[in-house]
Amino acid sequence: MATATKKKASVRLQPIGERIVVKREESEATTAGGIVLPDSAKEKPARGTVVAVGTGKLLDDGSRSDSQLSEGDKVLFSSYAGETVEVEGVEYLLMREDDVLAVIG
Repeated sequence: MATATKKKASVRLQPIGERIVVKREESEATTAGGIVLPDSAKEKPARGTVVAVGTGKLLDDGSRSDSQLSEGDKVLFSSYAGETVEVEGVEYLLMREDDVLAVIG
């Protein structure tokens, strides 16, 4: 007797233009003194890893500029930057490349 198997659909989030997709770092669950913080009290970290990069900013002459970021870069961004998107249970930030403040070396 044959059994049916389901293949899990893989969703790829590809940003358009000058946008990037960032996976935010996890926030600390406890303080330095050992106090466990509930989710509502945790501050969302303003750093993460770039997981996808768009095609670049469209210039006035119709060409596209190269992105300054690449996949795998660890970045620092403003805490209110980007839009939160959830794909297959994983939370990502979709933001403009200009929202990135620095690359962490």
